[in-house]
Amino acid sequence: MFLWVFASVNIPHWSTIKSVTIITNVTSKEPAMVVHQQTNNSRRVLSSGEVARFCGVHFRTVIRWIEKGSLKAHKLPGRGNNRIEEQDFIDFLKNNDLPIPQEFQSNNRRILICDDDDAMAMAIQRVLKRAGFETQIAHDGFSAGSSLANFKPALMTLDLSMPNMNGFEVLAFLAKEKMYQDVKVLVVSALEDEKLVQAKAIGAHDCLSKPFENKVLVATVHELLAEH
Repeated sequence: MFLWVFASVNIPHWSTIKSVTIITNVTSKEPAMVVHQQTNNSRRVLSSGEVARFCGVHFRTVIRWIEKGSLKAHKLPGRGNNRIEEQDFIDFLKNNDLPIPQEFQSNNRRILICDDDDAMAMAIQRVLKRAGFETQIAHDGFSAGSSLANFKPALMTLDLSMPNMNGFEVLAFLAKEKMYQDVKVLVVSALEDEKLVQAKAIGAHDCLSKPFENKVLVATVHELLAEH
């Protein structure tokens, strides 16, 4: 008759493992180690099955990606099971134009584009997406409020001239709501300089005049998020 003893231990020197379970067969005295929880939140490790689930494919497809070298992975010692670092998984998705699951998206890369001009909003979106940002568009101040709550952006580009709720009203709303105090606001407007100065006075972190150069937009966004 076999008796199994379970004991949880912490191993502080392993940066990728928070705890393990030592399973000891008392008869053979040979311990086996089962990893229960990864750790360090900055280094999540995924199995082939988890990658398959996130991508909506069969796990054998993931194995083929690994064998072809498209997806970087390493094998667990003595077991042969593949493990994929979170950043390697994200890089694979980006390189293959695949959507990045919500739980892998840092809100520091999320930008809400608030502009009633659809062509302008999509132009800003294209530029920011090429720069590696995740974006969402709101066409007026009311829908921006909903997007702020659900999308949780780190930065919002804001047009001042919009129907229903204009940019100045959005800035006034943000100033009163503590939950949005960390959201950076970049005003992008064709209004005269006097209005841009007014926008900064009531909460905008920076302003760009339309038209603007794409590289200036990206540089300004990076600068604002570096302060985040």
